[in-house]
Amino acid sequence: MASVARSCTRLGSSATAASRSCTTRTTASSTARRVCIRQTFQNSSRRGYASGSSGASSRTPYIVGALVLAGIGGGAYYLGNNPSLSQAKEGTSGETRGVFTPTKDDYQKVYNLIALRLEEKEDYDDGSYGPIIVRLAWHCSGTYDKMTNTGGSNGATMRFAPEGDHGANAGLKAARDFLEPVKQQFPWITYSDLWTLAGVCAIQEMQGPVIPWRPGRTDRDVSMCTPDGRLPDGAKEQSHLRAIFGRMGFDDREIVALSGAHAMGRCHTDRSGFEGPWTFSPTVVTNDYYKLLMNEKWSFRKWDGPKQYQDVASKSLMMLPTDMALIKDKEFKKHVERYAEDNDVFFKDFRDVLVKLLELGVPFQTKPEDRMELKPTTAD
Repeated sequence: MASVARSCTRLGSSATAASRSCTTRTTASSTARRVCIRQTFQNSSRRGYASGSSGASSRTPYIVGALVLAGIGGGAYYLGNNPSLSQAKEGTSGETRGVFTPTKDDYQKVYNLIALRLEEKEDYDDGSYGPIIVRLAWHCSGTYDKMTNTGGSNGATMRFAPEGDHGANAGLKAARDFLEPVKQQFPWITYSDLWTLAGVCAIQEMQGPVIPWRPGRTDRDVSMCTPDGRLPDGAKEQSHLRAIFGRMGFDDREIVALSGAHAMGRCHTDRSGFEGPWTFSPTVVTNDYYKLLMNEKWSFRKWDGPKQYQDVASKSLMMLPTDMALIKDKEFKKHVERYAEDNDVFFKDFRDVLVKLLELGVPFQTKPEDRMELKPTTAD
């Protein structure tokens, strides 16, 4: 639920080179380097904080040629905008070998490239783009309205200014730009599927639960952008949370489970106005967010920014009014207590509610049992 806060390379060559390195690293030295990078990424994830912060006959061939080209172009556009259909696949010399339907192995390759970029690009916030990738997946899905069946991850309409410029989406250009080389390497995947798959990848690579996922989203045009105001406002409290999440079809338990995404990332004053991380390990998925809510003492931060809380002990962590609402409201609080006590219980509920969030409003042609579980690279 990184949206509540609205905040919160070192690929030395091109995106093609990055993908090639992901799929063809076979030498012992390359393998050793990747293991070293991964260990460095995981270890740095746990660091703490000291502070917050012509004639008719002659024209005939041309007319026929134009018609043929138009037909080809139209077909290409149709295929390109309908991911449920088979996709054109190029041969090794660039010729078209026919069509193919992406398989689980194809999506695993996309996943692996995202994971590789997460390892190698350490120049963002606390050493990982993971949290902001999760926030992108959350925000493109959290616009769903069950009454009008509009919004949700189907469409990737945040590509366009009306929605991309919404205040709650401030800073997410960094996440979209991060994923653009992946889209260029795998042009057959829609942005809608890419963004949600990337969110799954980020969570799993940050040691979170395995999230079942399925493709089938289409990209839509600017006319389908959602109105501003559909995402949570971190400055408000429990009635606001129930209104926003209720519009999507979530109950109290699911609201609290989604809030656990605040275990990742931080807020930025140049985006939401708020500042600081929620936990001491903002690039690792744990139940620490709930433990800190329950066990730490919190007070208002004295500063020129918007109302937020800070921990009394270190004054390096923060909570938003919407976070504190989870322990002020007795119905919310009982779920906070459950998750604080048992990380496995949190992981199970977090996994289930994430699957629901990423699928809101998507007219899938597949069944729920067709969801796939993609292998984390950290499991190698």
